Amino acid sequence: MVEAWYMDESPEDQRAPHRLRPNRPVSLQQLRRLGVAYRRLDADNYETDPCLKEIRRAENYSWMDIITIHKDKLPNYEEKIKTFYEEHLHLDDEIRYILDGSGYFDVRDKDDKWIRISMEKGDMITLPAGIYHRFTLDENNYVKAMRLFVGEPVWTAYSRPADDLPARKQYMNFLAEEA
Repeated sequence: MVEAWYMDESPEDQRAPHRLRPNRPVSLQQLRRLGVAYRRLDADNYETDPCLKEIRRAENYSWMDIITIHKDKLPNYEEKIKTFYEEHLHLDDEIRYILDGSGYFDVRDKDDKWIRISMEKGDMITLPAGIYHRFTLDENNYVKAMRLFVGEPVWTAYSRPADDLPARKQYMNFLAEEA
């Protein structure tokens, strides 16, 4: 089951858990209020999993690839890790399904505080278009993830500030309605 918490402000290694002391856990319900969707799937059988097939059909996820983030597998590894950890948003939802390994997605709450979401094998997350976020490996330094898209993938990340983009404005309207 996914675990999430509010992050500390420590500048230490981004791969560390960065929990506040005392810990301030974040529930799935709180994540849903931010538009973040979570599912647990059978990563050992992702190629034939009927649940994944149904999700792809229902959500119209027509494009998919698999990325392995590890120093021996990803070209320009160090540069990519830094890029993934820069705060940004996308114009489309970001859907990631962890097939092996683990890592963290960090998202901003409505008060602009960081929430760290620990992802491991079997976890699928959907981050809504317009949410500020970032990704990093954890201390295991390895993740294999499926990336899903509606239609052709758009890889453009918009660094903060990007508050004038329509996707960000729409997301902020969503947060206002959830309040």
